[in-house]
Amino acid sequence: LQFEIFISFFTEHKLREKGPQNWQKVCYVPTKADALVVSFRRWLTKYGGVQVNWGIKFTGDLPPTPAREQLLDRYWTHTIQCSSCNKAYKSLNALEIILQIISVASIGIAAAAKESVMSIAARYSLVFLALLCFMASRWLSKFIYKSFHFHGYWTQTMQCSCSKAYESLNALEIILLIIFVASIRITTS
Repeated sequence: LQFEIFISFFTEHKLREKGPQNWQKVCYVPTKADALVVSFRRWLTKYGGVQVNWGIKFTGDLPPTPAREQLLDRYWTHTIQCSSCNKAYKSLNALEIILQIISVASIGIAAAAKESVMSIAARYSLVFLALLCFMASRWLSKFIYKSFHFHGYWTQTMQCSCSKAYESLNALEIILLIIFVASIRITTS
């Protein structure tokens, strides 16, 4: 998605430079999937005088191409507008906070509980739970940044990250459920 946005800006400038009647020299459309694009361009040339009459005064001047970072900023160009990505982004951020709360609460409970109330094994289990939640929170933070924000041109995955985000969200929900059940068993034993 982001890669297409980046290329579209340059293609549009090249099209203006070469002229809309020479669109075949700018756009390479060799596959059957491009047949509709070619048909539309032929129709536009035949009936529209090569370009669309927008009914307004359009000089044909294009704005300058924004910086690469602005064009490829996945958060502002896609995540906040795509309902699936936005939901995944908010859910993953909420899960990150929940993991941090569980981590701090586990340490607090282990530190505050008296030895007569909680066994050493239960304390170690709570500390282990805290470390596990903290590590999951850190990993999730990096995953959110990598999946939803711009952080470099070639290192960024050039696709919508909705499915990847939902798969990770489901996996983390299962992990969180396992951690929750384990902590309940530890505190009741």
